[in-house]
Amino acid sequence: MKQLTQPLRKAFTLLEMIIVMVVLGIIANFGVEILVNAYSNYIFTSVQNRLQSQSEAAVNQIANRLEYRIKDSTIARAGAGTTPVPLNMANAMNATVLEWVGVDREGWLGTANTPLWSGFIDVNNPTASPNRLITPQSDLAALNTLIGTLSPGGTSIGNAALYFIGGSGDTTNGFGWSGALGTQNQLLHPITSTADGNFTSSIAGVTFADVDIFEFYQLTWSAYAVTFENGGDLVLYYDYQPWEGESYLNGTREVLMQNVTTFAFKAEGDVVSIQICVSDGGLSDAAAYSVCKEKTVL
Repeated sequence: MKQLTQPLRKAFTLLEMIIVMVVLGIIANFGVEILVNAYSNYIFTSVQNRLQSQSEAAVNQIANRLEYRIKDSTIARAGAGTTPVPLNMANAMNATVLEWVGVDREGWLGTANTPLWSGFIDVNNPTASPNRLITPQSDLAALNTLIGTLSPGGTSIGNAALYFIGGSGDTTNGFGWSGALGTQNQLLHPITSTADGNFTSSIAGVTFADVDIFEFYQLTWSAYAVTFENGGDLVLYYDYQPWEGESYLNGTREVLMQNVTTFAFKAEGDVVSIQICVSDGGLSDAAAYSVCKEKTVL
């Protein structure tokens, strides 16, 4: 009689199973670490790119307006309502407000390559009077329309002012930083337009009789302020007139960027340098994700 035997079955030995488990553990450990690193790198790159883009946009928006400033007008403050100081003192006082009077760039560009204000006063015109400045080749009616279009607050040419290139005076107070201008003997000269399309004083009862009139001028209708407030908001104010007694709090407010950690500025002669540092407030380790941008404006 033949003896029946069970067929042999292949199986893992205990040693083989242990080896497989060890290999799988090693693979799992490194695999998870690789995934974590890949995700962390993705988050870091994404946040860095976003902060780079936002800070670049903010610093460029400031620089583009600062480029068309009346250079003598640039001042610093430690906060709203504080005493204005020359910009070269900003670091000493921990200033948080950068403020300047801007030249009307849009009116200067005009339409069809023709400026709406020429930048010239005819100082030799015999028909000029103490209360009438003749500005050849200017279209003040069109300029008034343009200012009204650009201004959210209803500003017109009646709120504008002239700055004579070559004039001299008190750079801290001559632009109205310490209060409304009541005379024409300052660096800024509040004006409006006459019926025949020239300039006249907008200060009641005050003329240009005792004012040194220069041939070249720049026109402005708005001051600008960049402030660091609310513990991290970088804010731009515009469309206000300090020569009429307004502060930047009377202007239009626009938040340029949030989660800002540093807003610093300084001056070397006529050159202004600005720095903005920003972090990502939505991350648990926000300090690890920060970007600083600097810009120098002539």
